[in-house]
Amino acid sequence: MTPRASATSTVGSAAGGAPEAVVRVRGIGKSFGGAAALSGVALDLYPGEIHALMGMNGAGKSTLVQILSGVHQPDEGTIEVGGRPQARLTVRRARRLGISCLPQRRELVMGLTVAENIMLGDLPNRRGAVRWRAVRAEAAKALSGLGIDIDVQRTAGSLTVAEQTMVEVAREVRRGGRVLILDEPTACLSAEAADQIRSLVRRLRDEGVAVVYISHYIDEVMAVADRLTVLRDGAVVCSAPAAELDPAALVRSMVGREVVSRRPERPAPKDETGLAVRGLSHGQAVRDFTVEVRRGEIVAVLGPAGDAQSRLFDLLSGRRRPSAGELHVGGRPVPFGRVRASLASGLRCVTGDRRALGLVAGMSLDENLMLAGDRFARRRLHRRGELARRAAPLRSSYGVVALSGNPPVGALSGGNQQKVLLGKWLETEPVACFLEDPTNGVDVAAMADIHALLDDLAARGVAVLLASSSAEEVMRLADRVVVVSAGRTVAEHDITAITRDELVATALGGQPQ
Repeated sequence: MTPRASATSTVGSAAGGAPEAVVRVRGIGKSFGGAAALSGVALDLYPGEIHALMGMNGAGKSTLVQILSGVHQPDEGTIEVGGRPQARLTVRRARRLGISCLPQRRELVMGLTVAENIMLGDLPNRRGAVRWRAVRAEAAKALSGLGIDIDVQRTAGSLTVAEQTMVEVAREVRRGGRVLILDEPTACLSAEAADQIRSLVRRLRDEGVAVVYISHYIDEVMAVADRLTVLRDGAVVCSAPAAELDPAALVRSMVGREVVSRRPERPAPKDETGLAVRGLSHGQAVRDFTVEVRRGEIVAVLGPAGDAQSRLFDLLSGRRRPSAGELHVGGRPVPFGRVRASLASGLRCVTGDRRALGLVAGMSLDENLMLAGDRFARRRLHRRGELARRAAPLRSSYGVVALSGNPPVGALSGGNQQKVLLGKWLETEPVACFLEDPTNGVDVAAMADIHALLDDLAARGVAVLLASSSAEEVMRLADRVVVVSAGRTVAEHDITAITRDELVATALGGQPQ
């Protein structure tokens, strides 16, 4: 019997044929350092249902998921899996019970093949020798069983982000996953790739898997979920079939108030060019890319996931040297391939990968917030009290909230981490900024706050180049948009001259009518 068959065979049915909850949570509470992260949480997960778990950053979603997957133990409450109480659920025991969690960051071994990643920890062998033909056959079976067409001999690092997600899903289902927790599975994906993931999620539901779906995209959740549970301040404030809620009601449940992010009236951009990129090329990924951004203007670069816009951070920040091109900031030439020269020019490049490149997770909130400013001021030593005093205005102006005084930045919610990252760089007197997916993985309220911060940045006369995977965000923020495909610019529009649907059609390879 395969692991998948073994796990799914244990799912029972209640009397009368109604499905029995595969996971039942009652009265769960959890505190960290005296601060309550969860209080009295109840949740039922049913086979063959997509259950969206919604809430603001810091609402308790991550803590609840970590309790379900055995990372944390609850302080109070009960968890039943398959009708049986689980007193102390560990990561290993949760996996044996069929509870799998796919975090937002991919966990594949990029140097191994797809087959090796799917079968990792369960490689067929005979007398200690791995049976590689069986490895490939079992992996291909796991993929084809979910309707996924990926060559199992490709390395994981050669796959798109969407394909990597599909491989991880196939691996967990093969291991016997009957409860699959997906954390932001479509973050930073193109519309086409996101549709592939949503189709896979619906197929999992139809095959009887209980899917927990976590996403900050309201429209996506309304389209894919069967049931929604909303957490606010660690407590369940709403749990209902998706058909009984509308987007506005969902946002009100999450935030506790109306959230509006409208495009404000900004001063007209100045005639002075703040940032100019001309003839930028880097292998096949970026080919002859040119853009000029005036001071006080926001220009967006939009394209399929992994296209030219995803390479701009490394090239403009000086982390990599392009094969050709020119860069000017404030009218002055800036050499490529030198981080120090990029910073000295007044260009600030804010990464879309805050965990790996943007923040130092083990350092405190205040240390991260002041890190860039202190480096520019050549301040090497500081007193703790003085640091807190200098960081306080930035905390306030960027709306950074922490449960305790000055925790490690890695302990903050995603929205607060993103605000720390922006505050770290945007308060260092930039002439121009490059921002890569500045609202990736943040909730609707944090997104509105960040949009307002970028509006203010442009109003201060900074030239802003924005790389975003969201057409809605581009329409909200940008004055102009440059669309790229296969490394080249395919269209450029004033934002007032194109609709959202026309913009999406152009980004997907079509042309606006």
